[in-house]
Amino acid sequence: MALLDKVKDLLSKNKDKVDTAIDKAGDIVDRKTQGKYSQHVDKVQDAARKAVDKNTAGQTGPVPPTQQSGQAPPSAPPPGSPPQPQPPTAPPTS
Repeated sequence: MALLDKVKDLLSKNKDKVDTAIDKAGDIVDRKTQGKYSQHVDKVQDAARKAVDKNTAGQTGPVPPTQQSGQAPPSAPPPGSPPQPQPPTAPPTS
């Protein structure tokens, strides 16, 4: 399992803790800057939450070895349909 897959798995299992950490980090930055950048901090918090949601939505298990993480699974023909013909190859040259 690739590192990114492990991170996504941890995110999906601990989403509530990650959301709490995002809130606490934003609160610390607001406190240190005396609220001067609170609008920007709020935007970053929202973006972080969206990134967590995006990376944990539809987590159904490990990614198959033939598919890269974040890549859509290959489309399969409907069951019962005939196999698709392969494009012709060039004849061998000697």
